[in-house]
Amino acid sequence: MLKKEFDRMANKTIKMTTAQFAKLHEVNKRTLHYYDNIGLFSPSAKGDNGYRYYDVSQSITFEYIRMLKELNMSIEEIADYCKNPTSEKFLQIADMKEAELDLEIQKLKRTKKILRAKKEQVRLCENLSKQEIRIEECNAEKISVLPYDFLNDDISQIFSYLKDNWNIEQIRMGIGSFISLDKVINKTFEQYDGIYTYTLDKTTLSNIVIKPKGKYLCGYQKGAWDKAPIMYENMIEYAHQNKLSLTGYAYEIGLNEVAISSPEEYVTKFMIKIKE
Repeated sequence: MLKKEFDRMANKTIKMTTAQFAKLHEVNKRTLHYYDNIGLFSPSAKGDNGYRYYDVSQSITFEYIRMLKELNMSIEEIADYCKNPTSEKFLQIADMKEAELDLEIQKLKRTKKILRAKKEQVRLCENLSKQEIRIEECNAEKISVLPYDFLNDDISQIFSYLKDNWNIEQIRMGIGSFISLDKVINKTFEQYDGIYTYTLDKTTLSNIVIKPKGKYLCGYQKGAWDKAPIMYENMIEYAHQNKLSLTGYAYEIGLNEVAISSPEEYVTKFMIKIKE
């Protein structure tokens, strides 16, 4: 229907200058000059003065070229197609680009999930005092775990280890660590048991375990990570005073590393399961 309307208008020989055509399609005049010079998209006529004139009916063709460009086709690929467009070629391109779009949509959905999680964490940190301990009801969560003892504190080696096992999107979800409750009680923090990350939907990661639902004793600590032993000591004391029986591992994870300008603003969350 739209093409018919453009054809009807074209029968009235509506001519547009390069500037007018560029303004209509919200592109730079240099783009039209370049496309003309390489033979990709040329004006319907050129005046004796060298001015380019476009028919309004060329608008649909131009927008299709722009669409192919937005689909990450190179100028050379678009030019090759436009030289001899066929149904077979178009369907082949359409199938390939549709598959690429599906992958990009899934990637964007994962990025959105990461962004939402980070927003929730940062908002939580805004209202925290320097140190808080409280009981929270937590849902069951899938986490991917890797053995790591933190005896080697070379950050480049740690990141390489993560990349060897998790994709970059998974790393962006945040990296936490875990240590056995026995080590926490005995104040032996030299060797942790591993690291973990919350899994994205439909993950293909290995070593998936379920962090069980239930009540957790949670601590929030502002400041550098080396204050963790003090937090654990306070949490164990809190548990004794409130007759809470703890079990499993102690989990730690940073909440606001993307939104701070000083290490003293860094918030770590500590979680230990309360035995039901």
